Amino acid sequence: MFYLNDLWPDGLIWLLFAMSVLSVFLRPQAWPILLSLTGLTAFFLERVSLTALAIILAGLLIAKLSQRQVGAGKILCHIMVIIWSVCFTIHLVSGFDNLLILDNALTGSNSIPFTMYLNLDKPLIIFGLLLLSPTMLSHTTASTRSQLAILGSLFVAVPLLAWATGIVEPELSMPDWIWVFIINNLLFTCVAEEALFRGYIQRGLCQRFSPTIGILTASILFGMAHFAGGILFILVATLAGILYGLTYYWSGKLAYAILIHFAFNLVHLMFFTYPMAI
Repeated sequence: MFYLNDLWPDGLIWLLFAMSVLSVFLRPQAWPILLSLTGLTAFFLERVSLTALAIILAGLLIAKLSQRQVGAGKILCHIMVIIWSVCFTIHLVSGFDNLLILDNALTGSNSIPFTMYLNLDKPLIIFGLLLLSPTMLSHTTASTRSQLAILGSLFVAVPLLAWATGIVEPELSMPDWIWVFIINNLLFTCVAEEALFRGYIQRGLCQRFSPTIGILTASILFGMAHFAGGILFILVATLAGILYGLTYYWSGKLAYAILIHFAFNLVHLMFFTYPMAI
């Protein structure tokens, strides 16, 4: 069982954090202020150390500095921020006390137990990557009906493939903590992953090489990031990555890729064993 008062007072940190992430898409000029308030609140409530705050600030400053660089200087800034982002993504930076929400939770009798945190480190990468690539959120394009049909077909086919391979099984689930899963998965997980794999990696490769190379490379890397689930999970995640990549490329909106990613995860939680079958 999960109760709302379990989030107090620490939930204030993630409320401000959620507002910071939303402001990136709704009011971009506000996110530095909101993120600063998030950091100060997290420090006051002892969820982040002074050293961690310094590392956050350093990465953001380097990302901002990259906009004024050319040649080797710009490449160096990008490399440093990508390393910074990866370290946050895989929780290598000490000084973060992420909030444990679920411990060995079960969504159903055929699901394996899983743990869920509200993270402070991984979602930070959207801000650094946005400073590296300010145009990642949107580019001009228009989707056709045939493209929408392909996306819809993939959205149905990928879960069915996961079922066929035995990774998941049908299982209806509506846990009492689904609301916190929705907030966490949409704003803190999907935003960070789509910013990295689609907004930064895919878009950069598409511009430098071709859409095919960009989408496939980003999708394969996304699949490999799910190595803990095994080779079949990597395959399914790669195909899901192609779905998100095509959504971003055809729509021109990172927000649409994020929403499709989130919808896919929510379908997984509600209609299949989560995160995997026993």
